[in-house]
Amino acid sequence: MPTPNLFLIGVRDTEAATAFYSDLFEIEPTFTSPHYVAFEAAPGVLFALWTGYSEHAVPSTPRTTEIGLMVPGPPEAIDEIFTSWASKGVHVVQEPHAAVFGRTFVITDPDGNLIRVSPVD
Repeated sequence: MPTPNLFLIGVRDTEAATAFYSDLFEIEPTFTSPHYVAFEAAPGVLFALWTGYSEHAVPSTPRTTEIGLMVPGPPEAIDEIFTSWASKGVHVVQEPHAAVFGRTFVITDPDGNLIRVSPVD
């Protein structure tokens, strides 16, 4: 059975979103076009930015996409990422706290898509 290998994130401006994610995750895109930019998250797995939702992507519309970054190591590893990202001026939704699955925090991208950092399951 095939498994999902493409994760699309709706954005209004691929150039701005590409700069944001490249800086945040310290990665470069593997494919770039005016309305679609892809990053290889793992071999054969793409994380992509797409303006195809743009007619519906207005700032007042809440985003329901949540991107996850699972971090190995102790809870302090999550705090270190939070400190690094906060120094970049990201919008913080939830500061680091204990959840049922471990230490976590949530920020947003410029379009309001959520980005959660948590421990490895």
